[in-house]
Amino acid sequence: MNTECFRRALTAILSFALALPASAQCTGDLTGNGIVDGADVGTILAYWGPRTQDPTSIASDLNGDGLINGADLGVLLNAWGPCPGTISIIGPVQGCIAGGTRVTISGTGLATTTKVIIGGLPATNVTVVNPNTVQATTPAGPAGPASVVVITAPGAITASQYFTYVPASVSSIIPNVGPPVGGTLIMITGEYLALSTGVMVGGAPCTDVTVVNANAVTAVTPAGGPGTADVVIMGGKGPIVAPGSFRYATDFVPSWATLIEAQPDPSVVPDPALRAAITATGLAWRVRDSDTQIEMMLIPPGTFQMGCIMGSDAYGCPSFELPVHQVTLTAPFYVGRFEVTQAQWMARMGSNPSNFQGQSDSASRPVEGVSWAAIQDFLVATGMRLPTEAEWEFACRSGTQTPFYNGSTDDGTVGDLGWYAPNSGGQTHAIGGKTPNGFGLYDMLGNVWECVNDWAGAYPSSAQTNPAGALSANQRVVRGGSWATIAANFRSSFRNVVYISESSNRSGFRVARNP
Repeated sequence: MNTECFRRALTAILSFALALPASAQCTGDLTGNGIVDGADVGTILAYWGPRTQDPTSIASDLNGDGLINGADLGVLLNAWGPCPGTISIIGPVQGCIAGGTRVTISGTGLATTTKVIIGGLPATNVTVVNPNTVQATTPAGPAGPASVVVITAPGAITASQYFTYVPASVSSIIPNVGPPVGGTLIMITGEYLALSTGVMVGGAPCTDVTVVNANAVTAVTPAGGPGTADVVIMGGKGPIVAPGSFRYATDFVPSWATLIEAQPDPSVVPDPALRAAITATGLAWRVRDSDTQIEMMLIPPGTFQMGCIMGSDAYGCPSFELPVHQVTLTAPFYVGRFEVTQAQWMARMGSNPSNFQGQSDSASRPVEGVSWAAIQDFLVATGMRLPTEAEWEFACRSGTQTPFYNGSTDDGTVGDLGWYAPNSGGQTHAIGGKTPNGFGLYDMLGNVWECVNDWAGAYPSSAQTNPAGALSANQRVVRGGSWATIAANFRSSFRNVVYISESSNRSGFRVARNP
């Protein structure tokens, strides 16, 4: 068979099934499939002879001499096998020194990829997406540029681009100041924080560390000494240090407040132990809520005996105030120095439900005629809350164990402390008219019953920490007595109850707020 017949026979066998090459991957890859193989030999033979203007004929002239012949076949056979790959683009081109960045490598001839090397170290989770795309996860590496090498069957391919390792960093800490008692929720923002496993402030671990996203972490500060403290984010390849980026401030004023007086006044808080406990929190002692202008006093954390520890000279302890049990409050809180007044209620709610209005001093009298449920609307509107029953009694007792917060069991002394049935004249009175307690709080006994947050329930006998009352019940607790309370029910431990929708001219409230 002569050459022409041989060529025609092969052409018939192949039936010209070989279309125009999509794009040659390397010399000799005439079919564009990334491999120099028999299909490419078939193309050479199909176009054997002088080169024509047919694109495939032109491509088949591998040595460029105008003929498709044995010389071109030799070039092809010399390139036999998979084409060496190429890398055209890498993305993303930077990531954290801790590793863990998922990169996509695009190019040609990547179907046989077995390994990806970044900065001399093997990447993990190498995946061949398609013949032209590979993905891999970066290993940890030092800051700076790193070479990218893809290992394929024909050999190693080195990218012209570099992957750049960038250290994780902190750009801001908000807020960056808090009290030495700790408990400040901070948000740390920066770059490459997703692998954070812990946060330390001043060398002590934070609690409630949460990775929000790759650029943000939240944490609650520990207690610390006054002054600046380093913030250290743990995890990944090593710690990220933000030197002196958080400040423990004494006399710290909450963001919602304006300062009235930073340190406790001994004439108002005469007990040195209470003053020391207040000062130890690092929080300002006396502030004003900026929105409502309600004056508030700081109550420090502490442990006390809750319930009727002892009766008065005239009256004993009813069962609803027993058993006496130990309660520990672990966090400081602010409480209103006075009961919420009619004027303060009207300023926010727009109407006055009080029975005792119309007198010259009505604006300064406590608001009453408000149900526990209605009070919730005021709290939502102001960002405040009701104290828990334990918080209320701790604040009321102000370090005392006697039935009255003046440190006495003498029933004859209570008329100086509050307005109740024997001295009220059957009505409320302007706030602040009686002797305050040891925290500087007025009318904790008398004037109006004060709603607290707890459902009504029996006391436990075991020690409690931050108790919140019964899980559910039909009624809520009120404390402190009112202008109509008889002497037998007038003491720091006395408890009463109301339905949540029940309103009375004897009931009002005092607000609380977290720092």
